[in-house]
Amino acid sequence: MDFRTLISSDTLRTLLDRPGLVVFDCRHDLTKPEAGAAAYALGHIPGARFAHSDKDLSGAKTGRTGRHPLPEQAAFAHWLGRNGVAASTQVVAYDHVGGASATRLWWMLRWLGHERVAVLDGGWEGWSAAGHPTTAALPTVQPATFLPAARKNVHVDVTYVLAHLHDPHVVVLDARAAERYRGETEPIDPVAGHIPGARNRSYKNNLGSDGRFKSPEVLRAEFTALLGSTRPEEVVHQCGSGVSACHNILAMEIAGLPGSRLYPGSWSEWCADPARPVARS
Repeated sequence: MDFRTLISSDTLRTLLDRPGLVVFDCRHDLTKPEAGAAAYALGHIPGARFAHSDKDLSGAKTGRTGRHPLPEQAAFAHWLGRNGVAASTQVVAYDHVGGASATRLWWMLRWLGHERVAVLDGGWEGWSAAGHPTTAALPTVQPATFLPAARKNVHVDVTYVLAHLHDPHVVVLDARAAERYRGETEPIDPVAGHIPGARNRSYKNNLGSDGRFKSPEVLRAEFTALLGSTRPEEVVHQCGSGVSACHNILAMEIAGLPGSRLYPGSWSEWCADPARPVARS
């Protein structure tokens, strides 16, 4: 097994009983933080472990680091090991919102140098619609040792973004809905608007009407039209808190445009300091 971007429901179904596979249920609701765990308890893909976006895939919040700061790498590596992930493990992540939460786990594993990780294309809805099995039973987990080999240059901090606001060779790409980007509404964070100069591509634009990712060819054409001559490594992705931004990173990987970076703090960190400029349009 070696899946590094997407995996289909039918393919995952054939692999469920194979050793060396670990599936994570990443369902999460920003407005109801325990809704994902409750949904998992009612039913999930057999063998799946639950990954809580706030507790497992984030570090401690300080009020100035955004809503989902990255955890310490050692702590995250320990959590992966407790859940049975080792160097050779094929990991699959899924959610119920087109991959907006699952892609965070996908990105974080790659952050620690683990390449065998894929997002379930179509997610929980696609799995259920296909009639594949579900269960409420908790999995039996055999702990493993996960040794991180952290990758460099995969994310930037707020200082970098601030220093490159007017750099024509750096493009910030905002994955939030267009109305949040424009500052017309802000249901989560205390300030509405966007980082000056940022361009907008809602992560939902990466999906077709069936809830699955668009083809590599379509994604490449759309990102090329948006970014022009900008190279992937000159693109910095952000959203509200560094979660759905990972969706655009995965979409660029699918499109054959690897190398873009994440700004984990994203808008929730940016707007926490009133000294930082805000744009609205």
